[in-house]
Amino acid sequence: MTTLVELAAEKESADVTDWAARLGWVVGLLLFIALVYWLMREGWKWRGTLQGDLPELPAAPDEPGPAKLELTGRYHGSTTAGQWLDRIVAHGLGTRSRVELTLTDAGLDVVRPGAADFFVPAAQLREARLDKGIAGKVLAEGGLLIVTWEHGGKLIDSGFRSDRAAEQAQWVEAINSMINTTSTTEGTAR
Repeated sequence: MTTLVELAAEKESADVTDWAARLGWVVGLLLFIALVYWLMREGWKWRGTLQGDLPELPAAPDEPGPAKLELTGRYHGSTTAGQWLDRIVAHGLGTRSRVELTLTDAGLDVVRPGAADFFVPAAQLREARLDKGIAGKVLAEGGLLIVTWEHGGKLIDSGFRSDRAAEQAQWVEAINSMINTTSTTEGTAR
């Protein structure tokens, strides 16, 4: 009869880790993740190619006039107007960034450190409103300042979030008032 000590001494412990199999799985997973990111990047570039008919973004005039309002915050992107999930990526409009907005009589100056700046002439502004979302960003109701403008015959919604959310309502009033004044002036000139 064998004792318990002899039984314990005879057994060998199993290998704790099969390093070759584990390394294979890790490498396979890393390659899969790299493939997914590469496909996402190619999709982004393809979307930019499809939107290549959008003309270059206008630059701010040398003398835009005195600032009516100024805002610092985040630029969350631009979409086709009324289609909050149809992101526009051409000319850097899809790049999120910090933003400094300045509203003047000439229009809306959008300065984005690390991304392409652009200017929306007053005649191209169509509407401003508070909304809850734009492609890739959803906030509480009224959390985003959405400015609708026309560029190259296409209506575009651009989403901004102020560092001080309370001032966004003031921006909506000022832009819509400016649009109404511009359209009234154009209507009487004809």
